[in-house]
This record gives sequence, structure tokens and C-alpha cells, in this order.
Amino acid sequence: MQDLTKNRLLSLDVFRGMTIAGMILVNNPGSWSHVYPPLRHAEWHGWTPTDLVFPFFLFIVGVAMAYSFGKFMESGEKPKGVYWKVVRRTLIIFGLGLFLQLIPGWTPEGYNWFSDTLAKVRIMGVLQRIAVVYLFASLIVLNFKPRAQVFWGIGLLAGYWLMMKLVPVPVMQDSVANTFVGSLDKEINLAAYVDTKILHGHTWKVGHYFDYDPEGILSTIPAIGTALIGFLSGRWLRQGKPEYQTVSGLFFAGVSGLLIGSILDIGFPINKPLWSPSYVIFMGGMALIFLAMCYYVIDIKQHTAWTKPLVIFGVNPIALYMLAETASRLLSLIKISSTSLQGWIYHNLFVSWLGELNGSLGYAIFYVLFWLGVMAIFYKRKVFIKI
Repeated sequence: MQDLTKNRLLSLDVFRGMTIAGMILVNNPGSWSHVYPPLRHAEWHGWTPTDLVFPFFLFIVGVAMAYSFGKFMESGEKPKGVYWKVVRRTLIIFGLGLFLQLIPGWTPEGYNWFSDTLAKVRIMGVLQRIAVVYLFASLIVLNFKPRAQVFWGIGLLAGYWLMMKLVPVPVMQDSVANTFVGSLDKEINLAAYVDTKILHGHTWKVGHYFDYDPEGILSTIPAIGTALIGFLSGRWLRQGKPEYQTVSGLFFAGVSGLLIGSILDIGFPINKPLWSPSYVIFMGGMALIFLAMCYYVIDIKQHTAWTKPLVIFGVNPIALYMLAETASRLLSLIKISSTSLQGWIYHNLFVSWLGELNGSLGYAIFYVLFWLGVMAIFYKRKVFIKI
């Protein structure tokens, strides 16, 4: 335990808190059958507000790296053991993600944990992607100058684009072998083919032709670019330029990202499950604009009275995510009559007076507020869990 609230960029903590609160909100509706469209991911191409959440978190990981690595990178001297710390943190975060996958949700009669969960455990996931992205982004920023980091980001996006567009994908359709080149269809694409070949039986869902995983192997490559955009943004914040020059630079880069991402959408549509290059740049632009607004309002104008709840979320993000996700799974696992404890709470405390759709949203908001109360206790007692 340590006091991590000192010498921190308040706007970054608020932005992080806003992002993790949004993640908990969209991941925990009362019923997945009753969710307002903005709180769902886009079905395939395109985006909704929900599709902002994960890239924002990876962007923030990059910004935070600029602060955690910044001092010794500027001096040109890497402290002893820095690579071990990066690997250690990667393994811990990846392991936490696997732990969540091993907790079942609602279990039908005859369920066997060893055969139904352990043998089919999903290898990738949200925390696993964060871990892998953090590892490779760290290696890039620790070993290359800013200009080379930009080239790395461009190269990762361009290389992924070329692979997705040029590498043939063999498909068996009605016992006939066909080959698709450049397909970005939800059922048939190179990313799904790679996941099927490497992770078959350990993905999010089995499809008609290939397995499907929105945090799969190949689509993690461009996700590294999202963290690099965050790192370069954090480096800009650390340069000590005049405040209005700093916020103007962030805003200009953000608008440029929106424009470039929209143009690239023509050739490779904005798509979260594929983490398309257009998605990386467009959402990077969105994140830059959000960070610029937070920086302007909080750090320049000093309007901070409203920030405490978000700071409480923002200083303990991984702990909060783990606790909220674990509790969510346990609520689904505990049975009351013919439903789960989560379903009982939803129907009896929310549907009864709000209806199914508003009750589903009400449950999600309640779940966020409940964890705000829990994390407020952590914050008051100065319990900050650092991985």
C-alpha cells in the first residue's frame, strides 16, 4: 500500500476513471436482451459509444507508460531490472485475465468445471490483450527513439492491413474448398482463421467457418499501435510546454486522427473486433480529444470539484476491474430457484418498477455506484493496488 495520489496528472486519473466506469457499465446490464443501442458494441463495421471504452483504456496504458518510463528514458539510462518488471507485470495481468475465464457464469444441470470450463478456457480476453499490448509497446518505447516509435506504429498498422487484405484464407464450403483474399466478413477473415488454427476450442465463440474472438491473436498487433499513440501523447504532456500549447497540440492531433481514420474507413472499415487500422487512428483521435478536454477543464481551469468519484475509480483500475468482473460472475453462478442471484436482483429490484429496458440500465448504474462505494473505502484508507 502506498499513496499514489501525489505527483500524478489529475486529468489522466479522471480520464482513466471515466473509462473504467464506462467499462463496468456496459459489461453489466441487468439483461443482455434489454440494452439501449449506444450501450452495445457495433455488430460488425462501424462504432457506438461502447466501442470507445477498450481503445481508451489501451491509450491510457500508453500515456501512463510515458510517465512511468519517462524519467530514465530522458536520461538515457535504464534502471536495473526494468525489463523484468515489464515481464512480471505482463504475466500478472495475463494471469488475472485467465483467472477470470476460469470462473463460470450460469451453469446448467450436469455442468462439470473440468470438462466445461477448464478444458475450453478462453486464452485471450480483455486483460490478456492489455498484457500483451503493454509488453510489446514497452519493448518498443524502451529501445527506440520517438521517431522510430512513430514508424513502428505505422508499420504495425500497415503490416496488419496488408496481411488482412492480401493473405489468402482457405475455407471449406459445402465440402468444396474455396479461397478468399481480402475478405473482412464476420464469418470469413484472416484474423478468425489464425485464431482457429492456434486457439481452436479456446476462443470466445465457435463460428460456422472459423472461431471468433474479439481479442484474438492477429488483431492484437494493431492494438499495440493504440498504446503507442497514448505513449506519444503522454510524452507530449511531459515536455513542459505552455499549457495552452499542450492542450492545442492534443486537440489538433485528435481532430487529425478523426479525419484520417474516417478516410481510411473507406478502404478498411472502422471495426472493433478486427481492431482495424482505421479504428486505431479514429479512436486514437477520440481519446486525444477526451484527454485534451480533461486536461483543459481540470489542469488548466482547475475545475476539480466534480472529479473525486472518477479519481476514486481511476487510481485503482485493475483492482476494480477484477473485483467487479469476479463479483459479476459469482452473481450469475449463485442460483435462486430457477434463476441466478443477478437475475433475481434485476427482476425484483429494478424490472418491478422500471420495466425491462430501463431496469436493465438501472441495474448497470446501480452496479457502478456499488463499486464506487467499495473503492471509496479503498481510497479513504489509501489502499492503492499497484501491479
